[in-house]
Amino acid sequence: MLTPDLPYYDDPDGDALPPGIPRAIDAHVHVFPDAIFSAVRDWFDTYAWQIRYRMKSRELVAFLLDRGIARITALQYAHKPGMAGFLNDYMADLVHAFPGRVYGMATVFPGEENAAELLKKAFDKGLSGVKLHAHVQCFNMNSPAMDPIYSVCQERGRPMVMHVGREPKSEHYRCDPYAICRADKLEKVLKAYPSLKVCVPHLGFDEIDPYRRLIREYDTLWLDTAMVLTDYFPKKARGNFTDYRLDRIMYGSDYPNIPYAWDRELIWLAGAGLSADDLDQVAYRSAETFFGPSA
Repeated sequence: MLTPDLPYYDDPDGDALPPGIPRAIDAHVHVFPDAIFSAVRDWFDTYAWQIRYRMKSRELVAFLLDRGIARITALQYAHKPGMAGFLNDYMADLVHAFPGRVYGMATVFPGEENAAELLKKAFDKGLSGVKLHAHVQCFNMNSPAMDPIYSVCQERGRPMVMHVGREPKSEHYRCDPYAICRADKLEKVLKAYPSLKVCVPHLGFDEIDPYRRLIREYDTLWLDTAMVLTDYFPKKARGNFTDYRLDRIMYGSDYPNIPYAWDRELIWLAGAGLSADDLDQVAYRSAETFFGPSA
């Protein structure tokens, strides 16, 4: 649950990847045009935690790349109908500014007119997949309005990152995430679209066990680790990390919208007792498999 009294940590910024992690892809990085970023930060400052990194999108991307992150996945979401075209153009420009270093994810508002065509145009401009956020966009995963989005992504072989885990929730969202976000609802999507690749962020928190089961049963489902490998949320948010199918787990930070240093989660991961091969799987190879070998 998001609350205005969540802590802020002034831990030091590392200037490189931590020892034991020679390469990494950050699969969960937020970017927005300046005005939208300002509104997002104001919302977090008021209802959740103080966001630590407040540069412009290109500066934020350069910050991670300069510290050893090989590639980043840039995420955005349309807060209302009519925004997606502008945001997708913005993302395409960002991708072109960092050749081969950014997986740029398109967005669309579920149910808006011409959603399928908006996605096709975005993919034609070089975007890698689509990001949706149920807490903000308030969509039902199993509604007919979602079918054109699923269909285009499956037909084009483009992955989807969907925040459809129930946490972290807030009373200040327009909808109740617990009413629309459930692992069994996502399983219906996986069955209906058997070649559609989907990533659910935050290890599916708070339905840890159901999502751990789903990645064992469905080769098209991945989870990212954003914010749940640190001690910021309760330990139950990650469960027993070594019990996961690690070829379906990818590192993601939730940078820049975090209240601690960019490498806090990488440091935890480096000390988690994984073999060098498993560590590389989570830090790098899982994301490369999901998004593709190059941006």
